[in-house]
Amino acid sequence: MRDGQATRRRLLDAAAQEFATYGIAGARVDRIATAAPANKAQIYAWFDSKDGLFDAVFREHLTLITNLVPFDADDLPGYAVRLYDAYLERPGVVLLATWARLERLPAGDLLIDAAEDVAGKLAAIARAQREGRIDPGSEPAEIYSMVIAMSMAWSPASVTVAAAPDDAAADHDRRRAALARAVRGAFAPGG
Repeated sequence: MRDGQATRRRLLDAAAQEFATYGIAGARVDRIATAAPANKAQIYAWFDSKDGLFDAVFREHLTLITNLVPFDADDLPGYAVRLYDAYLERPGVVLLATWARLERLPAGDLLIDAAEDVAGKLAAIARAQREGRIDPGSEPAEIYSMVIAMSMAWSPASVTVAAAPDDAAADHDRRRAALARAVRGAFAPGG
């Protein structure tokens, strides 16, 4: 990796931690540059602004979670469980999304940067509905949103209980089973 690309990578990594911890408004470019380590001017050279840096970090994390968690419209319960596991491994993804929702876009489509990927998932859900494998009672976008929301029940954004990687394995297994049952029950044909 060239020096410039290595610096950019360090800035993205440091910024991800900073934004996940402090949000967009609370993040400080000085702390990001120190943590990188890099010159603060490099943030502006690569990303134009703190907002541009957040956009790059958020886009990268959306892409990461999309690539890590394969979607299968015929296995929405499994998809939800895989998301649960991904959030345990990478809680920063949920925190970044939460800050984006709170500080950037309080309503509307937060995943606009992943629109092409989401469109493919919605088309797969619609196809499964037409073929009788998913209950046709809700729009594909509503189903997708609910599966995502259900998968986040124990995420760092939870308003009740947030899971941690070092929780007992039995706790994780119980949550995975409950999540899979809930998703299966919500969207099974005739459900």
